Amino acid sequence: MKQIAHIATISEYNDIVDIETLHPLVSFIDYSNVKPEKRESAEAVSFGFYSIFLKEDKNCEIKYGRNSYDYQQGTLVFIAPQQIVSIIEDGKNYQPTGYALLFHPDLIRGSSLGKNIKEYTFFSYDVHEALHLSKQEKKLIQECFEKIVFELKQSIDKHSKKILVSNIELVLDYCTRFYDRQFITRDNAYTGVVEKFDTLLNNYFQSENPQAIGIPTVAFFANELNLSANYFGDLIKKEAGKSALEYIHLKIIETAKELLFDTGKSVSEIAYELGYKYPQHFTRLFKQQVGIAPNEYRFLN
Repeated sequence: MKQIAHIATISEYNDIVDIETLHPLVSFIDYSNVKPEKRESAEAVSFGFYSIFLKEDKNCEIKYGRNSYDYQQGTLVFIAPQQIVSIIEDGKNYQPTGYALLFHPDLIRGSSLGKNIKEYTFFSYDVHEALHLSKQEKKLIQECFEKIVFELKQSIDKHSKKILVSNIELVLDYCTRFYDRQFITRDNAYTGVVEKFDTLLNNYFQSENPQAIGIPTVAFFANELNLSANYFGDLIKKEAGKSALEYIHLKIIETAKELLFDTGKSVSEIAYELGYKYPQHFTRLFKQQVGIAPNEYRFLN
């Protein structure tokens, strides 16, 4: 089993690719200016910083776990700190032509971007989930990169951090917009994900899973559809107008209402049947969603 290489700092990565460190917390790499490399096999690596890669050739493949990124020419991939990836090449020397924007969490700490970085959920996407850019979108991202490069070449002063963080935030905001477009326009295996989710939910409650596994989770259904939890959640939000968790709660209430008509079962028995370990948790959700307690609903109906 291959060891995982951890690259903790921006300067450490710059040393590996043999480029000058212009700022200790930010780097931009044009791989066409990097010396050709040769890797004989998959190399697992994790970073101590956020990484955005713009792919410009087809000579290597990035894997997350056992699955390949949907990573082709003209695509962006986002990697969060500590996320383990493998870079697979054919063992031949080659000159990559992509770009990378790297920024350390310390750069954004205390800023609005630092407070909101978790909202950019694409940093937690994994398989088949890269951002495919149109020519116009790619041009816009490259223009943002150019502004960052310009700032990196200036002497570091009291304005540097604010300007760099603002431009990185602009890149991420554009990528959020482009992902929204991709959810709508890209013809892929995830079209109709709400319908598939609904079928999986129905099957879940018609099986022994609630008693065996418990209350269904977003992660469970994401895994069933071979998606990361965040990507799955964002797809559901775009298609259904509500979060995946809200959708699960609605299905629980819908199923509970049907079960409440069976007067032979107590509310506690129904809660257990739905996967709740503690019936009071079910009662609390029911009251939040319906406005009255389960026993009151049963009496009114």
